[in-house]
Amino acid sequence: MFIYTVRRVLTALPVLLGISVIAFFIVRLVPGDTVTAILGAHYSEAEAEALRGKLGLNRPLAIQYSIWLGNVVTGDLGQSAFTGEPVLSAIISRLPVTIQLVAISIGFAVLIAIPLGVMAAVGRGRSTDFMATLISMIGISVPGFWLGVLFILLFSLTLGWLPSGGFVALWEDPGANLRHMTMPGLTLGMAVAAVVTRMTRSSMLEVLDEEYIKMARAKGVPMKRLLVRHALRNSLIPVVTITGIQAGYLLGGSIIIEQVFSLPGVGMLALQAINNRDYALLQGTVLFIAVSFVIINLIVDMIYARLDPRIKYR
Repeated sequence: MFIYTVRRVLTALPVLLGISVIAFFIVRLVPGDTVTAILGAHYSEAEAEALRGKLGLNRPLAIQYSIWLGNVVTGDLGQSAFTGEPVLSAIISRLPVTIQLVAISIGFAVLIAIPLGVMAAVGRGRSTDFMATLISMIGISVPGFWLGVLFILLFSLTLGWLPSGGFVALWEDPGANLRHMTMPGLTLGMAVAAVVTRMTRSSMLEVLDEEYIKMARAKGVPMKRLLVRHALRNSLIPVVTITGIQAGYLLGGSIIIEQVFSLPGVGMLALQAINNRDYALLQGTVLFIAVSFVIINLIVDMIYARLDPRIKYR
């Protein structure tokens, strides 16, 4: 397992290097720069050049990138050009909000998708299968921001059950925190639930057609025990795979949902960096999300061995 982990980390390094190149250069293709965003509409060219020199933006891009990458290797992601706050500190301060949002989203997705997928597989070709497929198709097709607005209109403005936005820290008021995070978590989790439902149904159908399942049925094993202890466990490996991948996507996909519900997470931080042309902050958040995605996928691979002892890592 250790050797496998080292290999995965080494193979991920070129990917992260490529992402760092894209994050560094693509943001500089956008019209305007950090200097014009800071100085506003009225400034002299002398002031702009002086500020570019102070921020190191007057150097060739290749040199800027090499300096930034060298600092990243040592754990220094730079400083925000607007606030002067270290990028890593800014990300860490916003990270608990995004982690909680992703965790709640995955929790909602699993609670909805696995029972729905199992029902669809058991009732293959019947009304339950049709309804589960229809729900999953709707979940995949509906944009998250549109669904979030609908939830606000229904649960906040019409019914008054939940707040429309904002954030309260968990350690300050757990009840208020859960009320504020329920709608964003459900909104973000619906698309994941749709994907996991389809994967659960497909995997369960494959397992239910195995000979050992047919033999267990012939021996009179109760259906509940057959589904939970035999069929479901053996069908979880692809489900875990797709859930882990979706968790990685949620880290980046939370930007819009955090904006809709005014959550001060990493996604909102990245959006602010885009609006302000804050190069260091945007590069740091993109790289952080990429590293988190790689780590999540590595953890998913390690869970495989726990679910299926047949899997051996070398």
